[in-house]
Amino acid sequence: MITKLSHATIYVLDHDLAYDFYVNKLGFDVRMDMKLDNGFRWLTVGPKNQPELDIVLFEVKEGGTMMSNEIVAQMRDLLHTGVVGPGVFQTDDCDASYNEFKERGVEFVAPPQDQFYGIEATFKDPFGNIFSLTQPK
Repeated sequence: MITKLSHATIYVLDHDLAYDFYVNKLGFDVRMDMKLDNGFRWLTVGPKNQPELDIVLFEVKEGGTMMSNEIVAQMRDLLHTGVVGPGVFQTDDCDASYNEFKERGVEFVAPPQDQFYGIEATFKDPFGNIFSLTQPK
């Protein structure tokens, strides 16, 4: 029986840039940052108040362990289009979070707006991943 989702993946194009964005701009905790002998880096982060979920920042790169160079090129193109929306980050105060993140340099696609499910703003990471920042009703 499955008891919970413990890890989710966000595809990134540069681990150092991803680290800076998710840790320094969004304020996530680093859960694990390990480099293996073959050059593979296992980098996981997560929201401070959600220790049971690790977000794997998986670097899409040529010569990696899981993707052919053709797939890497396709993934890079897909990320750059800005159509990948990995998920929703919940907040208690969308307006305050929006202002805080904007001050830290987060690029927003849309400012906070009232929706039927709450207040939502959308932002993107440096690689084109689009996220909803939502304050539920």
